[in-house]
Amino acid sequence: MSTDKATSWVYCEEFLEEDDVLLRARERASHLGCTPVLPGAGAALRVLAAAAQARAVVEVGTGAGVGSLYLLRGMPADGVLTTIDLELEHQRAAKEAFAEEGVRSTRTRAISGRAMDVLPRLTDGGYDMVVVDADVENYPAYVEQAVRLLRPGGVLAVDDALWHDRVADPARRDEATTTVRDVGRHVRADDRLVPALLPAGEGLLVAVRR
Repeated sequence: MSTDKATSWVYCEEFLEEDDVLLRARERASHLGCTPVLPGAGAALRVLAAAAQARAVVEVGTGAGVGSLYLLRGMPADGVLTTIDLELEHQRAAKEAFAEEGVRSTRTRAISGRAMDVLPRLTDGGYDMVVVDADVENYPAYVEQAVRLLRPGGVLAVDDALWHDRVADPARRDEATTTVRDVGRHVRADDRLVPALLPAGEGLLVAVRR
């Protein structure tokens, strides 16, 4: 990346300053060892949720609630976020962030468990937006479930879609990079989806369900 390109990326990431609620959520994430969405990707998620008027959102990978906060801030006031994470400690941290944000308890549904045990139980076409930000080895299965869950016009968002800047380099063939790269190709080739790859954060793969 040229110096100018790198400077532009940093400028975009810092374009919207994060407030104390988000910064404290990031600090909890650091203590827990989970990696939240970067600010640019978070801002994009908020915009997408607002543009879709997303009242029913599924988030795969709660972490400490950084991405969740961005989604809730973009969703209408009556929107409900269903967020799934295997780690109870992560969800406790997220609930602390929600309380600081003043989010009503009726606006979040935190489900602890394996995403592939939870997602198949959710309603076909019942959601306005699905965000995937969890273990990359299961991205293909999560994305397939997400497409099933989305209504026509619903939005899919997959974080870490450039995977530490390795995806664009064809010489990088480690398992995680190959999986993320293949997910991008699959989404791009899926006639059910209208896709784009955004260079926000660690890469945000987005698509709209036809």
